Amino acid sequence: MPIKVAIVEDLEEIRNALESYISMDSELKVAGCFGNAEEASEELPDIQPDLVVMDINLPGMSGIECIRQLKPLCPNSQFMMFTVYEDDEKVFEALKAGASGYILKKHGPQKIIEALKELYDGGSPMSADIARKVVSAFHANEKHSEPDYHLTRRESDILQLLAKGMLYKEIALQIGISNNTVKQHIHNIYEKLHVQNRTEALNKYFGGH
Repeated sequence: MPIKVAIVEDLEEIRNALESYISMDSELKVAGCFGNAEEASEELPDIQPDLVVMDINLPGMSGIECIRQLKPLCPNSQFMMFTVYEDDEKVFEALKAGASGYILKKHGPQKIIEALKELYDGGSPMSADIARKVVSAFHANEKHSEPDYHLTRRESDILQLLAKGMLYKEIALQIGISNNTVKQHIHNIYEKLHVQNRTEALNKYFGGH
């Protein structure tokens, strides 16, 4: 069954290009396209997409506010911010609101498709700078000592590398294991923490939530 992707982007040319890229990949299926957050907020709970590509700067309600509204209504949907800014404060705010990563509008079709698939697999594409900001924010909110989730030493090491914004293949190279082994470790980490993606894992582990 293909991965259902919804697109929320106000510029028609960009929205159509995204739809075209995604439609060309057999593993992905466009489940809906929206030009503003209000329309998306109304329609997406019925569609329940696997992934949502969300522009940050939308007319009317922002993409960040849209995520805040949709998160409880689409609990299994993963949100990917779509932006021109790599280290913008708004990206950070979006991740705190519940987005799981972001892709840049300047990226080519291949990079965008790869980022969507990584998100679906439990990854959270984001730059190292943003990842560090997220972890710092979670540390700042920490109320208790880190709870023991019974992570192995290797799992703990991998979680630290995820916190630096590293991709799976970069982690594999860093510690000398295969990509598939990294994925298996990350799957185990998410199960132990009862989370679905990197952002939630970092929040729970480092934020003591």
